[in-house]
Amino acid sequence: MMAWLQHLQVVPIVTPLLVGALILLISADRHQLRAALSVGSVLVQLAAALTLLFMTTDSMPHLWQEGVGVYNIGAWPAPFGIVLVVDRFTAMMLTLTALVGLASVIYSLANWDRVAPGFHSMFQFLLMGLNGAFLTGDLFNLFVFFEVLLASSYGLLLHGSGPSRVKSGLHYIAVNLTASFLFLIGVAMIYGMTGTLNMADLAVRITLLDPDDRSLFEAGAAILGVAFLVKAGIWPLSFWLPTAYSAASAPVAAVFALLTKVGVYAVVRVGTLLASADVQTSFIDEGLFYGGAATVTYGVIGMFAAQQLARLVSYSVVASSGLLLMALGLRNEALTAPVLFYLASSVLAAAAFYMLNGLTERMRLFSIPNDADLAPLPDVTYVGFGVKEPPDPHSPEDEVGIAIPAAMAFLGLAFVCCVLLVAGLPPLSGFVAKFAMMHVVITTPPDTPETWYEWLLVAAVLTTGLAAVIALTRIGLRLFWSVTGRTTPRLRLIEVGPVAFLILLCFGLTIAAGPAMTYLESAARSLHAPEVYIRLVHAQPAVPGVTP
Repeated sequence: MMAWLQHLQVVPIVTPLLVGALILLISADRHQLRAALSVGSVLVQLAAALTLLFMTTDSMPHLWQEGVGVYNIGAWPAPFGIVLVVDRFTAMMLTLTALVGLASVIYSLANWDRVAPGFHSMFQFLLMGLNGAFLTGDLFNLFVFFEVLLASSYGLLLHGSGPSRVKSGLHYIAVNLTASFLFLIGVAMIYGMTGTLNMADLAVRITLLDPDDRSLFEAGAAILGVAFLVKAGIWPLSFWLPTAYSAASAPVAAVFALLTKVGVYAVVRVGTLLASADVQTSFIDEGLFYGGAATVTYGVIGMFAAQQLARLVSYSVVASSGLLLMALGLRNEALTAPVLFYLASSVLAAAAFYMLNGLTERMRLFSIPNDADLAPLPDVTYVGFGVKEPPDPHSPEDEVGIAIPAAMAFLGLAFVCCVLLVAGLPPLSGFVAKFAMMHVVITTPPDTPETWYEWLLVAAVLTTGLAAVIALTRIGLRLFWSVTGRTTPRLRLIEVGPVAFLILLCFGLTIAAGPAMTYLESAARSLHAPEVYIRLVHAQPAVPGVTP
């Protein structure tokens, strides 16, 4: 059993890779087989992620030393070979990815996945890129997995209908290609100065650099940081995000809620390792804080200005990234655990809200069929290749599954729960996360006399909550209380189930806030003491029974 568990780190990468390739070989007519393979793949990833989460807990110290597992691909030791590293932060992100991925892929089975060929393959490759980005222990493979997930996201975003989706998709592609180019330049400069891209090895070699080489290294690190922040959605580099995310189909937008958090993950992972190497990070921290504050401001203004629910949710994603960056810029270890709790809660809330938006849009689609912005248009992919028109996911005749009673009651309750989550109001996990962040700021003595930094974070937390309440209440009144231009949609269990699943997960986070926060506090200690991570990566022996 233990011999099998030591190979578990590769499962979240290998499973979607193999299944995605296999689905490409299956005829499009065998849709049920494709869907079954896709769902089965995500379930395997979820089982692997939960197992890794359990293996990194403090109650299982005999499995992995100090909650960190290292896997050397091909039995080549670091820094010469490719290394996968699992710690508590990584395990949390893998579990979050699998949960959102499971909800999104099940939701897509209500004919959303038939709108474009290759949906399930692209979806699997997207999950592969996400899992690989969280698991990898070196910068070059981080770049590779970023490109895998981005290439998949390009196809998923562009699939569907209408010139607005194509236009926003092309903007999204152009921005992310530019960020990838900066990423590659930064990686090249870092490798030229240090001779390694293994993140644990970098933390050691940085201290040995000459002053001139150190300056070039820091320039490369700054370029790399810009690439990370583009993906994290920091202002002014996030102008593309609301339009692109709101244009995506509901299940795609739900999993896109994770993409900005990949940038945040990279900032945390690389930033904590640089701090351990005595790199001057005060300027970086101030940049994160002020950039995060500007991002929050941009997100709040966007929420007030948004007239459509999808755009409003997209601006709330921007605001949540700003809060995360502000809190990380303070570099307060006590604040890290609440930040990670807020990260998990905000991702689940945004994913549920995007899928809920796909259901609430039907309240207008059938009553206003001539509205050019809302009516479904022909799929450009199918039209371009001359393939038979795909099923319309909004059409009652083409919906899959069993219709549920009391559709408006479900939509109203789900909408209220999502509002509470996004705004951070009790009793759901959004409130626990924001309250924990403010409690740390108020009760922890500051390390510096500039206490206004901490109070500005408290003001940002309160402001985003107030803005979300006002903006979402306005949208809710229009959706549920308008007597004209609205109809009762027909909802299927296969669609409402994933939305309810994500909301129930947030209820579970609230109930299990104590154990969850204990785990995240251990993750925070591990992040702020990366010496353990560095030592275990360098000390990891070759995999037993494998010869390089």
